[in-house]
Amino acid sequence: MSAATAAVAGVTVGLATPLALLVVPVALVVLWGLISYRADGTASRRSRLALVASRTVIVVLLVGAAAGPYTVASAETPGDPHVTLLTDRSDSMNVTEPVDGLTDAIEREGVPVTTATVGEGTRSRIGDGIAANLQSNGSVVVVSDGQVTGGRSLAATTELARSLNATISAVDVTPTRTERHVRVNGPAKTSIGVENSFLVRVNGVETGGDVTLHVTVDDTEVLSRTLDGTGDVSFSHTFETTGSHRVTATIESDDAYDVNDVARRSVTVVERPRVLYVSRGDYPLKSYLGTLYDVQTASSVPSNLDPYYAVVVQNLAAGDLGNTEALQRFVIDGGGLVVAGGDRAFEHGDYAQSAFGSMLPVTAGTAGGSSANVVLAVDVSGSAQGGLGTQKAIALDVLSQLGDGNSVGVVAFNSQAYQIADLRPLGESRAETATLIRRLTAGGATDIAAGLRGANELLGTERGTVILVSDGVANREAAVRAASELGSAGTRVISVGVGESTDEGTLRGIADASGGTYYRADETNRLSLRFGDATRRYRGSGLTVVDPNSFVTAGVTLRSNPGQANAVSVKPGADYLVATGDGTPAVAAWQYGLGRVLTITAHDTRSGLDGLLSRPDSLLVTKSVNYAIGDPERKRSGVTDVADTRVGESTTVTYRGAERPSVDGLDFRAVGDGVYRATVTPSEPGYASVLGTTYAANYPVEYGAFGPASALSAAVDATGGRTFEPDEAAAIAAFAREQSTQIRSVRTEWGWLCLLGALLVLTGEIVVRRLLVYRGAATNRGGLP
Repeated sequence: MSAATAAVAGVTVGLATPLALLVVPVALVVLWGLISYRADGTASRRSRLALVASRTVIVVLLVGAAAGPYTVASAETPGDPHVTLLTDRSDSMNVTEPVDGLTDAIEREGVPVTTATVGEGTRSRIGDGIAANLQSNGSVVVVSDGQVTGGRSLAATTELARSLNATISAVDVTPTRTERHVRVNGPAKTSIGVENSFLVRVNGVETGGDVTLHVTVDDTEVLSRTLDGTGDVSFSHTFETTGSHRVTATIESDDAYDVNDVARRSVTVVERPRVLYVSRGDYPLKSYLGTLYDVQTASSVPSNLDPYYAVVVQNLAAGDLGNTEALQRFVIDGGGLVVAGGDRAFEHGDYAQSAFGSMLPVTAGTAGGSSANVVLAVDVSGSAQGGLGTQKAIALDVLSQLGDGNSVGVVAFNSQAYQIADLRPLGESRAETATLIRRLTAGGATDIAAGLRGANELLGTERGTVILVSDGVANREAAVRAASELGSAGTRVISVGVGESTDEGTLRGIADASGGTYYRADETNRLSLRFGDATRRYRGSGLTVVDPNSFVTAGVTLRSNPGQANAVSVKPGADYLVATGDGTPAVAAWQYGLGRVLTITAHDTRSGLDGLLSRPDSLLVTKSVNYAIGDPERKRSGVTDVADTRVGESTTVTYRGAERPSVDGLDFRAVGDGVYRATVTPSEPGYASVLGTTYAANYPVEYGAFGPASALSAAVDATGGRTFEPDEAAAIAAFAREQSTQIRSVRTEWGWLCLLGALLVLTGEIVVRRLLVYRGAATNRGGLP
């Protein structure tokens, strides 16, 4: 047993065996008895007291030596400074000013340098390169723009560095050459006569001056626009023939690379899928659908639905629906269903008491407020430290959107999860929960996966929702995997991105993997649509997109306000897509069996869809029906699907037919009944065809991102590194010396000093007594006067 205490800053005083001090009082009593007995009558009282004092000091020093006194002090010891300089020589670095002579300049400062290349040509596996050069308590300096094109992400590398107590520093590389790149996004498959939306995006660095954009469809120009440096251009196009079509965007740009001045998109156009429209009223939706699909009408659902890809039901009571059992089998087997509301539907049509209602993503009847189980998972890691105040503010804002009927708990996490507040009704604990969030402090590595697992543990056996508040700077693969596990168990993750270096890609991936939604920090008011109550109900001026990341709502602009909506609430597990101005669900969707079901409960006074059938709102209706239809070729045989790809990246060729296809250079393997797959990897950009289907091979991903990446600066901040200018060789060398200096604990034993003190006191006493005898001041041989 030992005992220690801090004496002064950096110094600890202790005893190895403090129990030895118990001997002191016993020894003193024995000592006084012996001296009193042996010296009585032969020495004066003063001499006996002096002898007791001397021997007391000796005993105390001897016992102190036996107790093992020691001190522990912190001391700096200079190490062996060294710089590991990692250089990115990939093509994206060619638009920056070269960093030459840095190695020699650092070595002239007296610090040796080891160099390595972490990127070259079109391979920018920066994360892998940094990870391969990290050492425990070490440091690396990276000369790179941080644009990763493959391998380990910088977020994952950051976590590895933190686990090794290593630092990542960077040399600031500034773009000095003009470089633009173009992309085109749009549907990969559509039908004849359907209006399709495309988005062309021009980005780059040092992009002063105008640039001309040309867009062609099958070599016919459909758009020409002059942009001020960069920008986005959207356009619509309707294909009039089936087969493969080519959408090509080209920019006229005098810049570093030409390969990325052209972007390609292949579109497969098929015959209009057959849709059954079921209603007993004359509504404009029927005519609108007729412009997009091969529509057949009926007043009730027939027993045979095999010819159809989807069924659209409008304002029909459950009792008038027809063959509900056939419709249920149709959807379970992969068919689509869209249900539009009105004065005879949902709460007016007895949906709640019918088998038809069980198929829908909403329940007829207004809910009395949310009563969900919600866990707030707040990132308090080192990467969040600089903006923890913002993190807490967003967490408190999220809390304010949740109704009192919800049960809410809080988990904070860095490299592990910490339970901050139990899962309990928010109406009873709102103030206390808010106080606990305000008290959070930052520090440690980031492990979002650990935070999600901690939130799941807090939920226990209950299904619920995890609201993740984080910058997303973490190991994406592990976090997405953890989110997927939660989603499989029925728990969704809603991720909220905060901070200056938010990794939206990771946060979106986490939300998508669990079936949840990603929100930016300024979109948290939409949480009240999901979890609000009478006192925290969303208020808007019209229709509001709740989930902007879903297939149905992505790119949709809503300007109309039908004015009415059926009284429904969204079922657990369904996707809440659009709300009315007062927060009533307007559009919701989910998967039922193998099929997809979507409800549109907003309507006008005549039970129609009003302005939802006019541009730009009509895109919502189109995408809703397309969502229900799914693959418009799933019922056909002899069909080939090939996704667009990039040079050097493989794409999968899927063929559905009675026999295995034979194509030179491709090895098709059976993956299901009548389904065969092969892979192809293009080596040049352009268009190519397989089994009559065209696909696009775009420029390598290396030429799609230029300039400093925020992920690299986040890695520097999170690991305690620094960002240097290219001419700061002396600062890099000084930082290396600082990093190499180690602080160690030095323990010093002081028992020898106690023994030396006891010997000196005893020797002094003997000398004094001998002198007294010699001078005649003492008459006895002991030298006591």
